[in-house]
Amino acid sequence: MVSFTCYSSRFLAINRSLSFIYIHSKSNQRRSLHFSRNFSKQIFRTRFNFGISGVGVSPNPTLSVLSFKRIDLKPPLEKLYKEEEEQEEDLEGMTIKPAVRIAERKLNVKNRTILTGVPDNVIATSGTVSGPVEGVFLGAVFDEENSRHVVPVGTLRDVRFMSCFRFKLWWMSQKMGDQGKDIPLETQFLLIETKEGSHLDSTEENQVVYTVFLPLIEGSFRAVLQGNQNDQLELCLESGDADTKASSFTHSVFIHAGTDPFSTITEAIRAVKLHLKTFRQRHEKKLPGIVDYFGWCTWDAFYQDVTQEGVEAGLESLASSGTPPKFVIIDDGWQSVGGDLQEEENSSSSADPTETKQQPLLRLTGIKENEKFQKKDDPTVGIKNIVNIAKEKYGISYVYVWHAITGYWGGVRPGVEQMEGYGSKIRYPMVSKGVVDNEPGWKTDSIAVHGLGLVNPKNVYKFYNELHSYLAAAGIDGVKVDVQCILETLGAGLGGRVELTRQYHQALDASVGRNFPDNGIIACMSHNNDALYCSKQTAVVRASDDFYTRDPVSHTIHIAAVAYNSVFLGEFMQPDWDMFHSLHPAAEYHASARAISGGPLHVSDAPGRHNFELLKKLVLPDGSILRARLPGRPTRDCLFTDPARDGVSLLKIWNMNKYTGVLGVYNCQGAAWNSAARKNTFHQTKMESLSGHVKGLDVHLIAEASLDPDWTGDCSVYCHRTCELITLPYNAAIPVSLKVLEHEIFTITPIKVLASGFSFAPLGLISMYNSGGAIEWLKYEVNDCANLSELDVGYGGESSGLGGMRVENCSNESVGKVLMEIKGCGNFGAYSSAKPRKCTVGSNEVEFVYESSSGLVKFSLEKLPEEGQRVHVVEVEL
Repeated sequence: MVSFTCYSSRFLAINRSLSFIYIHSKSNQRRSLHFSRNFSKQIFRTRFNFGISGVGVSPNPTLSVLSFKRIDLKPPLEKLYKEEEEQEEDLEGMTIKPAVRIAERKLNVKNRTILTGVPDNVIATSGTVSGPVEGVFLGAVFDEENSRHVVPVGTLRDVRFMSCFRFKLWWMSQKMGDQGKDIPLETQFLLIETKEGSHLDSTEENQVVYTVFLPLIEGSFRAVLQGNQNDQLELCLESGDADTKASSFTHSVFIHAGTDPFSTITEAIRAVKLHLKTFRQRHEKKLPGIVDYFGWCTWDAFYQDVTQEGVEAGLESLASSGTPPKFVIIDDGWQSVGGDLQEEENSSSSADPTETKQQPLLRLTGIKENEKFQKKDDPTVGIKNIVNIAKEKYGISYVYVWHAITGYWGGVRPGVEQMEGYGSKIRYPMVSKGVVDNEPGWKTDSIAVHGLGLVNPKNVYKFYNELHSYLAAAGIDGVKVDVQCILETLGAGLGGRVELTRQYHQALDASVGRNFPDNGIIACMSHNNDALYCSKQTAVVRASDDFYTRDPVSHTIHIAAVAYNSVFLGEFMQPDWDMFHSLHPAAEYHASARAISGGPLHVSDAPGRHNFELLKKLVLPDGSILRARLPGRPTRDCLFTDPARDGVSLLKIWNMNKYTGVLGVYNCQGAAWNSAARKNTFHQTKMESLSGHVKGLDVHLIAEASLDPDWTGDCSVYCHRTCELITLPYNAAIPVSLKVLEHEIFTITPIKVLASGFSFAPLGLISMYNSGGAIEWLKYEVNDCANLSELDVGYGGESSGLGGMRVENCSNESVGKVLMEIKGCGNFGAYSSAKPRKCTVGSNEVEFVYESSSGLVKFSLEKLPEEGQRVHVVEVEL
């Protein structure tokens, strides 16, 4: 029996919020009609009754609650029936048909069926009240209150999907499939592509449709998706607290659809933001300064044995050969920690020295640094000593330190005198069923066995503020806050997982905002939607499980995971694709991916173990980097292929600079998370190398880099590995073939036609992975009076210069000029269909090389801009 007790109050709330509806005419013209004036009594009653008569959503998108009892339809609704009679004729023949709707037990998206057999207790609420995006919220009603519910929402078949799911408590990865049973437990993001439609058709009704499912937080519950063996998509709702129960949900999943997958996702997240009002999107947050500089993290270099001397050695080693770091993260190992007293006594009193024992779980015993980070002749100076050395001696701009969201791995130890004000209490994790099924090792994890010292939520702001203010006073600029997902396991007796997460994140946001004005925070081990939908401050998030230097199975998995996770995470924060080692068998593979990620770029090399030749493809001599503008993400044609498992697909990752695009291609086959073994494993690959293709339009927003409103789609493409320049007509493709752990980077620039036979496209600093990131400003000037009759006889008449003989301007007049501002130094390259008349840097004419076979122009920017100047002013005259 479906309960209807919640609907009367909900409908009254909706009644107050209705101010207008949207009507779609046959010509698809959207007209806003004031509800109380322009909607006839007859039409309102007809459509309203239709909406409550079954499972489906009313065709009126503003009537958002379904399956209510008719007894709930009371005044003041009668007032809505009054309107001007002359408006009724305008509504005749019009049909209100939302893009996403439920009708006849089917979820239909732009006239395509996504789910069938939607159960009667699944209810839908229109998303239009949350903003201008058309969509629908799903919820469900249950017979009894409980702290955990699982309900099918429909059968899913004959589509392609990509899901981001948690394979560990801390981290997500990707999974692809074409039926409901393939959807893993703990799916927090689901993108579906309908098989009907064409990528090439420009008419919306004939295009491929992308549908995004976002399981949300609702009240004290969080939602995830999963599949079952009957191909049903299931909704799992849980509070994490046996005493926090509910039976009715209306906004647990948001569904939105469109023909552009990336904008569809952004629009969906925006609608959810307007509904929840608990988080902000990436573009609304301040990015900390570290994202534009090269950095070094102490973790893989020293692990928990890091010392002040080790930090200084690492900084000196990296700065010695022209790639100076500008930020450093002092990772785990600087804090004052200790085990529980009884455990320490048991450990020290063991009679058998050969006995293998589990190490005691360490807990925070003070907010100040341990003795390793105290100045020997004046311990009161504390961690400020190494901060001063880093900034004054090595030119470091930003120093970050690590801490867990609960203080340390084992939390804050209760009973410590200087920590008593935080009210820490040992609590034992209650890990959700989906996580345990995906990660069975949690049952014996040290935190599960020994518990965690959780600071009282009422005191957590005091804890963060005292910790962060101490660090800020020492010159620390930010914190890497780790172990964040542990909060979801500790909500019992505290209102549940969502409530505890919300309280901690509000306190963390407030403390970071107060103590670190550059918004100095990196979120880590934080891939649960409890946290994502609760964070307003944090702008950088680790994108995947760690870079494991000694684990060969992990490297291809890492690149695939960071790219696909960024499709979802990148809507909330700038993904950080993690540190890596510059001296490593997979170093170039990792380095090139970091260069196009759009996020921070840092290594964790041990002192003296660096590949400076590789680092100079990433880092400029002043420690800055050429950062792309967006989160790196898979190309549209890779969203639903499986580049880790299917044995045939390459992974293509795109990003944008101001005036160029960048595309990375990776062979990630041969290893993936194994759903049977519940761990990452190798698997057999059939072919030694895989082949694919690259097009200019693989860079999704490449048209935005063109300065020509009449751009034809032609691009110049520079291949970093082979140093080849290719001119690529619209929709033409370049073949690419790669073995496992091989990669290629392409700089892609729209070609500008200045005049017949004269075309140009800047590439940037072509020795760098993300060469186009060096172009800070670009302008074309065309001389309309130029005499184009005096051209080299080799000219064959191609209007764009693509694929034909090259042109040389032999007249005394300039056809045009290309004006640029270029960051950094190194070899500058560009495509020009005609040999330039001259190239100048600042006021000085420079020598250049012109390769007539490809149109590649090259000249050297030998050093950084003069002091006081941020960029080189470059001019190429044609």
